[in-house]
Amino acid sequence: MNVTLAQTAPKLNRSNLDAVLSIVAEYQADSDLIVFPELALNGYMLQDKLYEDAWDISELDALATLSENVDICVGAALRDKNVFKNTALYFSKGALLSQHDKLHLPNYGMFEEARYFKAGNIFESFETTFGKVSMLVCEDMWHDSMHKNLVKENPSLILALAASPARGFKASGLEIEDSWQKILKSIAKDCDAKLVFVNRVGFEDGLGFWGGSCIVDAEANIMYRLPHYEEIIKTFKI
Repeated sequence: MNVTLAQTAPKLNRSNLDAVLSIVAEYQADSDLIVFPELALNGYMLQDKLYEDAWDISELDALATLSENVDICVGAALRDKNVFKNTALYFSKGALLSQHDKLHLPNYGMFEEARYFKAGNIFESFETTFGKVSMLVCEDMWHDSMHKNLVKENPSLILALAASPARGFKASGLEIEDSWQKILKSIAKDCDAKLVFVNRVGFEDGLGFWGGSCIVDAEANIMYRLPHYEEIIKTFKI
């Protein structure tokens, strides 16, 4: 199975859809699955721009069409009437196969997602050509309840979409990356599953996102890792 990690730097406008479509079109021939970061279709610091830039699912038909050739997992701000969700969307075989609404919305320090988004209330896995898949969005991965749910679901592949800002700088690297890797390795090993983590890069309103997207195997080894701070798209065989 060939998985493409799209470590992108989304802009705070709707041009991200065209950028995502262009990446899918370029990489689909050599990929079985292309994974983008959290809110890849919108950018992170949306705040009141949600009312202008959030997507209705019907506006994303072009992604469904492209999924005839390759599976696509992408993060988006979705509108449901006057409610907004931070979602991970999985398109396959010409249709939206699954939608995970972020369950745990951070609302501390630099984060204020709970002010703008409504949390999801359902966690479920789904079957694909490549086996059973679970999707989570950033903060979801940090909660023990989600860890237990993942073990219970017993997926063969876990997709973790993130928009994690860089913080905790030290001589040997980033403290936040160390924390993430402990979580990713623990979940992959306990679930006996491969785990794909895609984190964005770029800058928004004083926040810098560190990237470091990676693939972890079921023995908690990092198989592949992308560099910090660089917008890069790369395909790996797993």
